[in-house]
Amino acid sequence: MNRKSAHKDYLFRAILSLETIDECYDFFEDLCTVKELDEMAKRIRVAKLLTENKVYSEILEEPGNLTASTATISRVNRCIKYGGGGYKKILDRLDEAGVALPDAGQE
Repeated sequence: MNRKSAHKDYLFRAILSLETIDECYDFFEDLCTVKELDEMAKRIRVAKLLTENKVYSEILEEPGNLTASTATISRVNRCIKYGGGGYKKILDRLDEAGVALPDAGQE
């Protein structure tokens, strides 16, 4: 299966057209279930922690509602090591912009 398609391009162009955090909330809350959105937030958090050389046990013990499973940690770790570089690109841009990872228990 081809990973690229005109339908996905349309979705990504829609995402790229969002201009504020509030617009992102509005769009993604319409597009995704609460669980799907939480899972995406969890994955980006895990990616950041893994790139900071946190180990599985440290990530699993994090307090708060974004506690990740071993399956999520493994999946993200595999993507960081063998994926297309998407996590690295985004995390580097967030670092460059001075956007810090929120504390684990922070809403």
